[in-house]
Amino acid sequence: MPEYQAPLADMQFVLRELADLESVARLPGFAEVSPDLAQAVLEEAARFARGVLSPLNRSGDLEGARWHDGEVITARGWKQAYDQFVAGGWNALSCASGIGGQNLPRAVSALVEEMWHGANMALALCPMLTRGAVEAIELCGSPRLRQAYLPKMVTGEWTGTMNLTEAQAGSDLSAVRTRAMPNGDGRYRLEGQKIFITYGEHDLAGNIVHLVLARTPDAPAGVKGMSLFAVPKFQVGADGAPGARNDVRCVSIEHKLGIHASPTCVLAFGAQGGAIGELVGEENRGLEYMFIMMNAARFAVGVQAIGVAERVYQSALAYAGERVQGTEAGVRSGDRVPILRHPDVRRNLLLIKSQLEAMRALAGVVAVALDAARLHPEDRERARHQAFAELMIPVVKGWCTETSVEIASIGVQIHGGMGYIEETGVAQYLRDARITTIYEGTTGIQANDLIGRKLARDGGRAALALIGQMRLLQAELAQAPALGAAATVYGAAVDALERSLQYAVANHAADPRSVAAGAVPLLKLFGIVAGGWQLLRSAGIAQQRLAEPERAGQTPAFYQAKIVTARFYADHVLSQAPGLAHAIVHGATAALAQAAF
Repeated sequence: MPEYQAPLADMQFVLRELADLESVARLPGFAEVSPDLAQAVLEEAARFARGVLSPLNRSGDLEGARWHDGEVITARGWKQAYDQFVAGGWNALSCASGIGGQNLPRAVSALVEEMWHGANMALALCPMLTRGAVEAIELCGSPRLRQAYLPKMVTGEWTGTMNLTEAQAGSDLSAVRTRAMPNGDGRYRLEGQKIFITYGEHDLAGNIVHLVLARTPDAPAGVKGMSLFAVPKFQVGADGAPGARNDVRCVSIEHKLGIHASPTCVLAFGAQGGAIGELVGEENRGLEYMFIMMNAARFAVGVQAIGVAERVYQSALAYAGERVQGTEAGVRSGDRVPILRHPDVRRNLLLIKSQLEAMRALAGVVAVALDAARLHPEDRERARHQAFAELMIPVVKGWCTETSVEIASIGVQIHGGMGYIEETGVAQYLRDARITTIYEGTTGIQANDLIGRKLARDGGRAALALIGQMRLLQAELAQAPALGAAATVYGAAVDALERSLQYAVANHAADPRSVAAGAVPLLKLFGIVAGGWQLLRSAGIAQQRLAEPERAGQTPAFYQAKIVTARFYADHVLSQAPGLAHAIVHGATAALAQAAF
């Protein structure tokens, strides 16, 4: 199985052509972010991913994490690799300079994070969670909390976790029972148990800062009574140094389908008198604060899925070029050929490649919106970018993860029987990718968020504004001879999306069950069309670069492949849109029929 190789050419295309790095550099604080700097960062990250993280991916899966008497021992080489990660400053890449970060745009850091997950998803989960915890403390924590925790969390010397769910609660956070009792000194004693805590215990860092949802004694019932607390593994003194061990214990780690080297922990708080924690922000606003972490994590999981999909593509393409089997279709008595020459294998590889590039492009554009929503000097522009980013985060999370699982399954199929054998390694990607559709909110939860919070909240205005942008591209492409047929399919797909969005907005209040029955198909449709929007943008740019070689940053073959890939995506993926729209608008009656079961 080949080591991971970062797709630098496509990443640089996304940055320069689709994400428009020059416009990002005009945002306050990004003046030094030049194309040359971004390229240097990507190239160095690619070396680290290939040389340090990727070689541990398979061995980590085989060895896994081990629990012993409340402690977790990570796989061999894990600690050394993480130390190199911290020493290289990678954990601080997108953190603000004011808290010790390197202040790079999300469009750059997201591509670097894709590399980490493509090279070694199980290890990359640790800094991913830390980054979300940093953002929550940075935005909501008191000066004391920021001073005590952020310096070492930004560097990665300390890591962070997100503690939401409990055994009886699952995704229903209103059922959380963990209690937080005032300690009389401004701190709290927490008692309760949390499950499914990624990197809740490990031996990589000097301290672990748990952000924990819990209820204070006078809290109102339901989700309105949630508060957020910072509960470190080792209590932190006034000087910022870790002190006594806190009353937080890892009771066990889960035995999972995939990501074996990433410890998924059951944590007990306060079993021996109370785990000392500090309130983050104000009481009863914990869920609001936790969603800062959650939204960051949801986007990051979408990026994670893209990384795994890239690893699958590289493995499948290499195998298809090496595996000799059968003669070429239509050639009598010909020589045996690599399976890459067989039409169905080519179709499957292009299914992977086209969807992978669509996902990467869409994530890059959303990453730009996240930065612009925070930094653009004009209020109106910040609001516009915020609305777009909020609309697209459930799509990036839900569509990219579901597509990644599909891609991983296709990768196994291309390998044939060898794909089902663990020794070839490709089965690991399917096992690892499967969790991405579940954690940080299942696909159904993402779809309900898309409809209930993102569409119904503003009457679909942000979505219809996006449809307007998609229509502008359709008009441009109709004039391009090589893309006219793809533009026709794309136009029908945009029609299907608009029809489905209008149905959802019009019927959500009066018939929420019927709309919810089509929520996941709507999310899939949204992702397919949004991905097609970016692929056809790419193809249009590629045509321009072929006509203006003096402006080309890549080879002619690269741009020609962009055009062919977009045409394939239109014929094989965008063409699904009308059928999905039918299921969204007409599919609820049978889905909700009581006699069906």
